[in-house]
Amino acid sequence: MKTEELNYHLPPELIAQHPCAVRSDSRLLVLNRSAGDIFDSRFSSIGNFLSTGDCLVLNDTKVLPARFFARRTTGGKLEGLFLTENSDNNWVVMLKGTRRLSPGDILILKDRQKADFCRAELLEKQARGRCLLRLKTEADTETALDKIGFPPLPPYIKRDDDPAAADIDKTRYQTVYARKTGAVAAPTAGLHFTKPLIEQLKQAGISFAYITLHVGAGTFKPVTAEELDGHQIHQERFSIDQENARIINTAKNKGGRIIPVGTTSTRTLETIAAGPQIEAATGSTGLFIKPGYKFKITGAMITNFHLPKSTLLALVAAFAGLENILAAYNHAILQQYRFYSYGDAMLII
Repeated sequence: MKTEELNYHLPPELIAQHPCAVRSDSRLLVLNRSAGDIFDSRFSSIGNFLSTGDCLVLNDTKVLPARFFARRTTGGKLEGLFLTENSDNNWVVMLKGTRRLSPGDILILKDRQKADFCRAELLEKQARGRCLLRLKTEADTETALDKIGFPPLPPYIKRDDDPAAADIDKTRYQTVYARKTGAVAAPTAGLHFTKPLIEQLKQAGISFAYITLHVGAGTFKPVTAEELDGHQIHQERFSIDQENARIINTAKNKGGRIIPVGTTSTRTLETIAAGPQIEAATGSTGLFIKPGYKFKITGAMITNFHLPKSTLLALVAAFAGLENILAAYNHAILQQYRFYSYGDAMLII
């Protein structure tokens, strides 16, 4: 498949820069993939399109405050994204503006109030803009990120180092059910849920199961290959325990639809579903779901609107059909839906 087939034009003003005032007040586009019908609704009314016995599968990963700012000893400003810790205080990061940096250079990491927090030595410049830093602090990684970190918003959401804006994003760029720290991007389809809405759906006979997939920075990697098959998708760590596997299997056995919330939950479920039942599992997935893929367990899907020529758009096109998805996106643009991470939602049934 040509990557260009996943292209569409989005007016820049439809890229949501801030979340909806109330999470569940987001708009909801409902797409019937069999008939191609499109309905406009609100996320708070999603229960109208679900049935007793359905099972929503949510990703309970918790986003790290992974974005940080630093300066060179000469004063030059730098921006970074924490990816992982190799060993005590040895961080793998993405750094902007490293052209003039060399191994051995010292950086000053800033806290959220823009004061100096600690020094860090650049140990190594790696491929694809990655760097290895050694922090010169006794604070552990979680404590250090809590002091210096900002929510790792995607690049199309414009933010500087304003701590007041960061305080809002810290809450809103996180699902209300986030529990297990490890992601550097949010599973954004889940941002529309509120705790009262979850309780309302449970009262209506909808079951909830949780998986964990720690969303990595690769989720924003654009597809640059001319053919989709030429793109190497990123690996992400996942886990599902026995209790949540049981909840999913019970719903499936009773005829309920298994409805992953977001592409991360979808990739995880499709990775571990070897047959009609799933089992507890831990591992990593590099599953690239694109048109032509045969879904094993996904019966419907909740998702956001995705970037052109992205692996995420390929996934939803595989589930709903490319023609249906592009028609739904054109409808959303005409109706002034808000797009991407802080934007509106889609339910594909």
